[in-house]
Amino acid sequence: MANLKEIKLKIGSVSNTQKTTKAMKLVSSAKLTRTRQLSEQAKSYASKINEVLSEIAHRVSKVQDGGNTHKAFLQNDNPKTVDIVFVTADKGLCGGFNMATIKTVNKMMAEYKDQGINVRLRVAGRKGVDFFTFQKIDLLQSTSDLASAPDYDKACDFIKDAVSDFEKGETDKVVLVYNGFLNMLTQELKVRELLPISLEDVSFNENESSMLDIEPDDDDEVLEELTGKYIDFNMYYSLIDSLAAEHSARMQAMEAATKNAKERVDSLTVEYNKARQAAITTELIEIISGVESLK
Repeated sequence: MANLKEIKLKIGSVSNTQKTTKAMKLVSSAKLTRTRQLSEQAKSYASKINEVLSEIAHRVSKVQDGGNTHKAFLQNDNPKTVDIVFVTADKGLCGGFNMATIKTVNKMMAEYKDQGINVRLRVAGRKGVDFFTFQKIDLLQSTSDLASAPDYDKACDFIKDAVSDFEKGETDKVVLVYNGFLNMLTQELKVRELLPISLEDVSFNENESSMLDIEPDDDDEVLEELTGKYIDFNMYYSLIDSLAAEHSARMQAMEAATKNAKERVDSLTVEYNKARQAAITTELIEIISGVESLK
């Protein structure tokens, strides 16, 4: 009978786990709906900033001798120092979501170091902080309260040091890495060179009529302002996109966990019924043997 009690306790424990994972899936589903709406709105805004920035950058390139000489657009083919800014989740239980980003960052670090390039890490997300701290790898900058609650002002504060170091010449390139939302079932690892800005990364069609009316003397000033907005908003959007992907990954992980728990409960129930039947059979044999011995 002790065996029966143990199996029954296991069934109860796994059933409780199944209820928890099912609830977590529903919570992630609700959060994903809200985050996707925010992500779609942010994506539209980011797309418009890209168009305006690209148009003004092209204008400046045509006016200035030697093209656009703004530091944010000057490509460096031989960087000495690279800042990798990456986003992970603050929480776990989302499958391989965080490890996909961390593996990509590790691979990039190895490739840069093979080329003799100094790499500095800036991370938003507790899981990334914990991983590299455990590996005893120095982090130039870290925060553990931004990935789970994206905020535009905080995102600007987080990225401003990387931008400042780039402008001062302390770093030659700033790369942004995060696991973004593709659809309900898939996340997409995204790697973008945030600085210097490549005009190939921002869309502009010279054949389309423009609604911009800017004095030539104001081009540099407007370009400077838009460049800051472009960088700040791309950092903010990466946090939103990553959060949507995190909820999607957690939904899948919790759905798989719920399915596995159900299968385990079914398996334990069969095991319990077999053990119960064996116990009953044993008792019947003992009773029959007792009766036979009295004859």
